Amino acid sequence: MKESALAPKWGANVESTKSMKTIAIMQARLGSTRLPRKVLADIAGHPLLHHVFSRASAAGHISGSLLATTDAPEDDELADWARSEGIAVYRGSVNDVLDRYYHAALSADADVIVRITADDAMKDPSVIDRVIDTRNVEKHDYCSNALTPSYPEGMDVEVFTFDALERAHKSATQEFEREHVTPFIWQNPAVFSLGNVSHSSDLSHMRWTIDTEEDLAFARAVYDELFTEQKMFGFQDVLSLLDRRPDIAQLMPEIPRNQGLTTSMEKNS
Repeated sequence: MKESALAPKWGANVESTKSMKTIAIMQARLGSTRLPRKVLADIAGHPLLHHVFSRASAAGHISGSLLATTDAPEDDELADWARSEGIAVYRGSVNDVLDRYYHAALSADADVIVRITADDAMKDPSVIDRVIDTRNVEKHDYCSNALTPSYPEGMDVEVFTFDALERAHKSATQEFEREHVTPFIWQNPAVFSLGNVSHSSDLSHMRWTIDTEEDLAFARAVYDELFTEQKMFGFQDVLSLLDRRPDIAQLMPEIPRNQGLTTSMEKNS
């Protein structure tokens, strides 16, 4: 069920709503297996999820944003936190994330969806806007900076039309397609128009996402150096920090990229 209207506090850009409604949907739950309750973990005095919302909402092409969490009792706390922050909430299936995501987008009347995972504390609004721009200009059904990865893991952005999401929702049958939302789209290039945004150099070996205690320690170290309430640090600021502070760079875990998705796909192979 939809619990509240989209909140202007979290990303209403008036100009971006004139042609199409572009909604950032963050999927999150407290029962993650590798690092439970990570989305409410404290980073620089705020929950991780606060940073995810504020960063995504700073993108100029985002019309509004919404939390898509589960209807499990354990996620009542997460929904309550979001409502206290003025963030719109949609609650749905625990395991069928594609169904939850589709109905969240439907409730927001979205034309274009920006998929943001809730474990990425270093999303850059300019990178989000670049992927949105590419999708809009090239008219893709789906555009990402991760089809051919060149950004650090944790900088991933997926942008797709509601029509593409609806077709995936109706047609996807495999468990990993329902659990991870977009595989049905990007695994069917004959059906969907796909676009990819690349960085000028390959940084895909870097890991800036949060799935383990080690990931969290790395993110906290970066925030300790760069975070202020007055100015949002960006992608290049993190790269510069890691160049001058190898001690912080060494905290970055070496874990295979997209480990959760790879494991899920292997189960269905």
